[in-house]
Amino acid sequence: MKTHTSETQASVTPALALQFLREGNARFVNNLRASRDLLQQANETHDGQWPFATIVSCIDSRTSAELIFDQGLGDIFSVRIAGNVINTDIIGSLEFACHVAGSKLIVVLGHTSCGAIKGACDHVELGNLTELLSKIQPAVYEESQTPDSAQRNSKNAAFVENVADLNVRRSVRSIVNRSTILERMIAAGKVGIIGGKHDLASGTVTFFEDTWLHDAASMRLMAG
Repeated sequence: MKTHTSETQASVTPALALQFLREGNARFVNNLRASRDLLQQANETHDGQWPFATIVSCIDSRTSAELIFDQGLGDIFSVRIAGNVINTDIIGSLEFACHVAGSKLIVVLGHTSCGAIKGACDHVELGNLTELLSKIQPAVYEESQTPDSAQRNSKNAAFVENVADLNVRRSVRSIVNRSTILERMIAAGKVGIIGGKHDLASGTVTFFEDTWLHDAASMRLMAG
């Protein structure tokens, strides 16, 4: 598979970028990885990079975006933080990726059995981790499908997954609401954003279609 260039990056739309990721994940799940010469790609990208997408995902060792989307060197930006939470530094990185470097798509990617989500569900406090987990707490409190307080903890797998899904959706909204730069690019159709979830057992990524923002109309729908 060929390395992306400035010309190929410029030709990619947000929808096409999402299609590339869907196809890459299908290859990963079916163990049909594309043939690449990584050393050649390293040589071809040593003085420039033209990634078509940016993935915000967890630091979990099983969720490498390059692997689960079957992408090579220079194809995607990978922003990793426990619990795929959003802060000012993450948003600044996304603004660089899209406004400066030309990335056409942002994906906020959660995953099953996330340790950070479990920690937030159990209200864990541990050094600087406490502040990070506090960013997930709103999703914990928003979860309304588990009324029994005795079941609202990490021992309840369904509760954990519900919170993980809500956390992804909140992160998508946070990015749009906190970045005028990205908001305008999305409204103009230059960039798209979507949330999704990686199933650790199957490898499958499920995209949350209700979070797909790619033009002014979809932005208005999100605003309600």
